Amino acid sequence: MIIINTDPELKRLFTLVTSVVGIGKVTAIQLIVTTNEFKDINNAKSYACYAGLVPYLEESGIFKGKGRISHMANKKVKTLLHMAALVAIQYNDELRLYYERKVNVEKKNKMSVINAVRNKLVQRIFSCVNQNRMYEKNYLILVA
Repeated sequence: MIIINTDPELKRLFTLVTSVVGIGKVTAIQLIVTTNEFKDINNAKSYACYAGLVPYLEESGIFKGKGRISHMANKKVKTLLHMAALVAIQYNDELRLYYERKVNVEKKNKMSVINAVRNKLVQRIFSCVNQNRMYEKNYLILVA
């Protein structure tokens, strides 16, 4: 934490990333380190692929297999995002309702819904960093 507090750019990134509900200190630091301060990986889709959150379809000709998650992912990041998703489901009303709707009403697999929540967290983190603003729960777009 001393290094983060002394560097203004790291402090800004850390504050933006931890503003998302469910993302703690360890996860935020890991995200900043693995993206090289969001310079090497600067969009959410690329990072979701890196973290193993995107299912890949195995298809050949007319055969279409089930979408599966790649095992070539950064497992530490994937684990941290999994724990963050579980916390977000507990403490964020919007994500809790999303999780309950997918599992109870649409009868989706719990792990695939948690993976979708992980992906939502990554999307939120990267949008906060790219727009240089804190996460707002009730964000309104003002139209002129």
